[in-house]
Amino acid sequence: MAASGETVTYGELDARSNQVAHLLRSKGVRAGDAISIFMDNNPRYYEILWGAQRCGVRFTCISSKLTAGEVEYIVKDSVSKILFASAAVADVALAVAPLIPGVALFMAGGAQGPYQDFEAARAGMPTTPVADESAGSAMLYSSGTTGRPKGVKRAATAEPLPIDTSSPLAELSQALFGMDADTVYLSPAPLYHAAPLGWSMAVHTLGGTVVMMERFDAEQALADIEKYKVTSAQWVPTHFVRMLKLPAETRARYDLSSLKSVFHAAAPCPVPIKEKMIDWWGPIIGEYYAGTEGNGFCFITSQEWMRKKGSVGRGLTAAVKICDEEGEELPLRAEGVVYFAGGGEFEYHNAPEKTAESRNKHGWTTLGDVGWLDEDGYLFLTDRKSFMIISGGVNIYPQEIENLLIAHPKVADVAVVGAPHEEMGEQVVAVVQPAEGVEANEALAAELSAFARANLSHVKAPRRIEFMAELPRHATGKLYKRLIRDAYWGKPNTTIV
Repeated sequence: MAASGETVTYGELDARSNQVAHLLRSKGVRAGDAISIFMDNNPRYYEILWGAQRCGVRFTCISSKLTAGEVEYIVKDSVSKILFASAAVADVALAVAPLIPGVALFMAGGAQGPYQDFEAARAGMPTTPVADESAGSAMLYSSGTTGRPKGVKRAATAEPLPIDTSSPLAELSQALFGMDADTVYLSPAPLYHAAPLGWSMAVHTLGGTVVMMERFDAEQALADIEKYKVTSAQWVPTHFVRMLKLPAETRARYDLSSLKSVFHAAAPCPVPIKEKMIDWWGPIIGEYYAGTEGNGFCFITSQEWMRKKGSVGRGLTAAVKICDEEGEELPLRAEGVVYFAGGGEFEYHNAPEKTAESRNKHGWTTLGDVGWLDEDGYLFLTDRKSFMIISGGVNIYPQEIENLLIAHPKVADVAVVGAPHEEMGEQVVAVVQPAEGVEANEALAAELSAFARANLSHVKAPRRIEFMAELPRHATGKLYKRLIRDAYWGKPNTTIV
């Protein structure tokens, strides 16, 4: 742990994860069953993850920023048999408890309410492996463009996979970043995100050292790199922005010479920001484009990027295809939907219609992004997931926010879009058409903002609420959201009134 300095050795992790596996079995959790983890970054997180992984259990990591209703939905939708929480999120966890009857409850950091003391329960279990070890897997909830998020299930198999099944991410981390048992990996982001979860577990697989930050702080990250002699780390562009905004003398204060290979993803990185990072850290910054779905993976080195600025790389694990709305492949430099052919299989849990929407007539799969390919096979992204908002590397889907605000009695219509933000990449903006007779003023904006914050997690609540006399809708009722969004991004012939 970066701040506290608490260390968990591999021997301790091995013993404790075995105990977790036995704890799961004692609660009737078998291979193929599900659990949920609702925690802040703390050392117990990995013990639960590896305990689930070594007994064939599907684990769902839930954002520690969600509200009780949002946590309830994911626990129920994933059919989790156990919810592990931590003392840091106790207020929400205690509110969730009565909403999920029948789910066993454990809390790291001591018993509270109906939650049993996790550490005490774990300590009473054997440190030897369970008799029926098999490889578990993550089922994370990826934000969609409409409705509530859905769990992403990687290629399912009829039988549990052997416990020593190879890790694709571990193989990629070796091939692309030279990771091995000597790697010291800094994990600066919340562990419930797919990237820090996957990459840090890959480092564990290789026998390296993971240094987990309890929470990100720009200067502290630099201090941690120096203190722990970090060799690798995975970032999002917001991290870069915040580190670059530190005073020059602060940035120069820390010895970053241990860094060998770092990488970033999760959101588009502005070209000037990446140029400054390469100037600062040298050509050791890789970038990849992929999704929780695991259907494809593009990668680009610093050296390549300097020749292809703005690209997210070439396909490594699947062929990249650009298609029109009918699924026909488009020529080079033509903009269309980005598909992967021959990549990993996935489905959306309890959402066959969403699974079907992610495939075209060729069976190729998409994350819903738009882009184009150049003559050398480099992918350039130009749009994302039908107005998906990515703020600070976090995916936010507008529909849920719109569904909430439209229920307010003073709202006649609403559209939620992403507007540019220097630090976060995008910020959530709600454009509201007030109900008849309601005045559009600062008091109404404050009322709607408070309403949203009371019912949504902090990251989803609109940062700005603005008003339009009438939202642009077709006679059929279809909302022309692009017209609204484009106005914020400075595109021509669109205005916000």
